[in-house]
Amino acid sequence: MTKFRPCIDLHSGQVKQIVGGTLTTASADLKTNYVSKLPAGHFSKLYKDNNLDGAHVIMLGPGNEEAAKEALAEWPGGLQVGGGITDSNAKQWVDWGAERVIITSFLFPSGKFSQERLDSVLAALGGNKDKLVIDLSCRKKDNTWFVAMNKWQTITDMEVNEATIKQLEPYCSEFLIHAADNEGLQKGIDEQLVEKLADWCSIPITYAGGGRSLQDLDYVKSLSKGRVDLTIGSALDIFGGSGVTFDDCVKWNKANCTLR
Repeated sequence: MTKFRPCIDLHSGQVKQIVGGTLTTASADLKTNYVSKLPAGHFSKLYKDNNLDGAHVIMLGPGNEEAAKEALAEWPGGLQVGGGITDSNAKQWVDWGAERVIITSFLFPSGKFSQERLDSVLAALGGNKDKLVIDLSCRKKDNTWFVAMNKWQTITDMEVNEATIKQLEPYCSEFLIHAADNEGLQKGIDEQLVEKLADWCSIPITYAGGGRSLQDLDYVKSLSKGRVDLTIGSALDIFGGSGVTFDDCVKWNKANCTLR
């Protein structure tokens, strides 16, 4: 059943909410909705205290490892971690307390999908796909979507479609999909993408991008027939937003979620 899943987005060691499409290498391009004065561990504890399992910590660029480790130390085994994950550090992050690791860019050397790299990440995790989340965050191109990597700036050769989902499902326990063109804008979700994901996926999947109100949780639940979870970021009051309160999202979960 659809549930609210929170996030901790880290940029330059701080918890931030960023307009996803502006994450280029040029700092002048970056549009930030919110910079928290509170450390990552604060949000980790908040999520733990409210039983919000399945939250993701995303390291957006360098300088975020210590903040991510602080979050994990506050809730060992309770958070998923992504951003810069490779076959050489995936196991290390699990050892540091990640429930699962989230992987994207490493799977796409020069923007082309590598099955060999996916195999190597899974091997590094002892073949345990329950420890792996594949991030298929994407950008729209014409009337379809393509996986975007490198802070969502590089469009890869992988289209997000039913064939891709079925190809990757045997290797992971969940999918995470940021609609990068919607991320941070609080202008509504990509309804078509949510519907398609629900049709294509047979494992848990979390959608992020454009969520702006409590009604969006109801909307995603309806569109996906309860199969897609929703992350709300910039619109949340704990991240300086005015669209929805964190407490209301917690109450929504308690009222709507049943064991899968």
